[in-house]
Amino acid sequence: MIALAGLFLAAFLAATPVPFQSELVFLGMQAAGWETFALIVVASIGNTLGSCVTYALGRWLSEQRDHRWFPLKPVQMARAERWWGRWGLWLLLLSWAPFGDMIVALSGVLRVRFAVFLTLVALAKTGRYIVLGWLGAAALGAVAG
Repeated sequence: MIALAGLFLAAFLAATPVPFQSELVFLGMQAAGWETFALIVVASIGNTLGSCVTYALGRWLSEQRDHRWFPLKPVQMARAERWWGRWGLWLLLLSWAPFGDMIVALSGVLRVRFAVFLTLVALAKTGRYIVLGWLGAAALGAVAG
């Protein structure tokens, strides 16, 4: 159970601004014999909840737009809004990618409805761990065979 909690924490942190990788923990546990389905469930929930924290940080930042220290200048914010307007919510399906934390934070800044955010991010994160689990199983099968 402690190992699963470690995977949850790794996946959670990986979806926040904290630089962390969960894939190695996932694959290591899979190689150690943990059930792939359980790993997918735990990692997906942890990673999705971590994205919720990043989204909340973005929402908080959106309330700070009038402050001097707001990280985006008005020109940059307008560019981000145009970019989001062009590509839309479907960008959240890339929340698993290396630049995904920026997409997640921007969705918070732009105040995307939380239910829509959660649905798309949960799909993206779960899909990523399903693919990772499949690749891990294939690699383990190739090594064993």
